[in-house]
Amino acid sequence: MADIVLDGVTKRYPDGFEAVKSLDLNIADGEFMILVGPSGCGKSTALNMIAGLEDITGGELRIGGEVVNQKAPRDRDIAMVFQSYALYPHMTVRDNMAFALKLKKTPQEEIDRKVMDAADILDLRDHLERKPANLSGGQRQRVAMGRAIVRDPKAFLMDEPLSNLDAKLRVQMRAEVARIQSRLNTTTVYVTHDQTEAMTLGDRVAVMRGGVLQQVGSPMELYNNPANLFVAGFIGSPGMNFLPATVQNGVAKLPMVDVKLPQEIADRIGRVEGKTLIAGVRPEDFEDAAVVAAEVKPQGTTFNAELDLVEAMGAEFYAHFGVGGGDQLQSADLQDLRDDAGGEMETTDAGESVIVARLSPQSRARAHQESELWIDATKLHFFDADAGTALTRQ
Repeated sequence: MADIVLDGVTKRYPDGFEAVKSLDLNIADGEFMILVGPSGCGKSTALNMIAGLEDITGGELRIGGEVVNQKAPRDRDIAMVFQSYALYPHMTVRDNMAFALKLKKTPQEEIDRKVMDAADILDLRDHLERKPANLSGGQRQRVAMGRAIVRDPKAFLMDEPLSNLDAKLRVQMRAEVARIQSRLNTTTVYVTHDQTEAMTLGDRVAVMRGGVLQQVGSPMELYNNPANLFVAGFIGSPGMNFLPATVQNGVAKLPMVDVKLPQEIADRIGRVEGKTLIAGVRPEDFEDAAVVAAEVKPQGTTFNAELDLVEAMGAEFYAHFGVGGGDQLQSADLQDLRDDAGGEMETTDAGESVIVARLSPQSRARAHQESELWIDATKLHFFDADAGTALTRQ
């Protein structure tokens, strides 16, 4: 095992395009680090530079304290798991897992021991004599992981390894990956576009955008204290709702209601009278006013909204309603988030911005009816509309 340090690492292509820009990232020995971001943000390029599959244009990469910029991939003692399983179809599971060890002329007794150990970890012992065509997608991905595990490398590098699986298998394999990494305690760098994977798997998460590291921290740190508008919108499912806002005398004026801010939040924002800000509200920070406990209600504000859609999910409701002022939301961060989602800002038939609220299953809210909702003032986020920086970050 080893730590991995990227010190000002840059990747610049011959045409001048910089895919990764002066990336500083310290990955501790045994840590599970997630690189997440939209397509084209540079996360896979960063992973490939760690692996040695991409040359480093500038900066220094150290693995286990040793500078490896000029080292060939085979000399870095790392193992990769890719999106495609890349298994040899004519070989059994046993032979696929043992292949790299045989190339290194590892003694057969050691090969057998390592293959069986990996098979036990991955629950593959009963499938060792089967060929890939006779395995499920999840089993094939476990074989690909087994091929990496038997090498006992300094670090695992995983590039969207679960993206080829269906939704149910992906959830199952997510838990498997977390369990295996915890058991092996091997330094792991995992690239994904799926922020749910990022939130559930990593010790820490590094969010990238346009080749630049936006923020690195624990999943809950990114969720509760995003550094900027982009991180706030990218982390969380469903995503954070954004609204135009102004703050005056400790009151936030939102399109649907004026909210008296707690003194702590007002102090963090500072003097911004007359300046248009962007307010962020997570869906889970709304609630049906009828089910909010009496002792909690004073920390928020109630308002009325006509619901366009209510999705009953069993354990929760997703209520959709429209608010005006969406045309005031002009931000490069928001545009990047929309581009990543594959479309423009979602609007109602009346042209209003769609807000999503996650409500308790006890809610009696119904579509096409006016409901009294509650917003938690202590959970509001505010951002500078021009720079995108978080004003309420602790």
